[in-house]
Amino acid sequence: MILAHVHSGPDTGAGLAGLVTAAAALLAAVVYGAAASRLRRRGDAWPRRRDASFAAGSGSLAWVAVGSLPGGAFTAHMAQHLIVGMAAPLLFVLARPLTLALRALAPGTARRLLVALAHSRPAGWLVFPPLAALLDIGGLWLLYRSGLFAAMQHHAWLHAVVHLHVLAAGLLFTFAVCQVDAVRRRWSLTVRGMTLLAAGAAHAVLAKALYAAGPPGTEVAAADLHTGAQVMYYGGDLVEVGLAVVLAASWYRTTGRVRAVRDRARARRRPWAAGVPAAPDARGGIPAPVGTACAAPARRESLAGQARQPEGVRWRPGR
Repeated sequence: MILAHVHSGPDTGAGLAGLVTAAAALLAAVVYGAAASRLRRRGDAWPRRRDASFAAGSGSLAWVAVGSLPGGAFTAHMAQHLIVGMAAPLLFVLARPLTLALRALAPGTARRLLVALAHSRPAGWLVFPPLAALLDIGGLWLLYRSGLFAAMQHHAWLHAVVHLHVLAAGLLFTFAVCQVDAVRRRWSLTVRGMTLLAAGAAHAVLAKALYAAGPPGTEVAAADLHTGAQVMYYGGDLVEVGLAVVLAASWYRTTGRVRAVRDRARARRRPWAAGVPAAPDARGGIPAPVGTACAAPARRESLAGQARQPEGVRWRPGR
């Protein structure tokens, strides 16, 4: 994924890489749509908002690969970085492609291999949120605080490898934080939330460092450098807010399910506590549960009747 206004070398490799990236993104959208249509044809439910999310991610990826971004070279590069490494991965992950693949594939070798890969030990470690954050944010620090950024301006293949890493690391980090698909181990909301906060802080510090000084070995105009750093800073905050919303929704669903299970268990133990009427007795009346306010009037009537009996006569209910 190389843009002509970012790459300073020959445009042939940049144009070819952009076309390949755009074609791959659009092909992925077509495959996703076909799998979703297959589910719906056989009667399974699959929300169309997930189709729209995946299509938006693919479209944005294709656009930054072959389209023209506004601003100077560094500002355009930062807008590309924001879409490729943060916005598009969030749109892809929210579409739940792994869940769709597992449901759309027929039972067989391909499905078993995908399940084995998703539940493998290496995959479990890769979606460990702190490790995924290190691969993502650590790669950005290496890119912009070393000579790698300057070197990739002169080599199309290196530029393509770097942007491929940005996309893969962004997908991995977003997948690890959201965890909306089936994985080997679901990490707690505390681990994911703290990782998101730490990664957001590291991303913001990097943007401020770039505002003060550009990548080593490059010459960027001050206005272009400052605008690009601001795009990185505020755009990153916006995507991180989206990740935080996904985490909050996950927490709400989890606590809601726990509360619903607890309420159902309490209703089975004490139906009247949940507002469930008791079953009628053999004489057609509704018995009052012991220990409730309903039993108090019957007790007072018994005491009053016993007080009206003559001395020496024992009163018994029903006489």
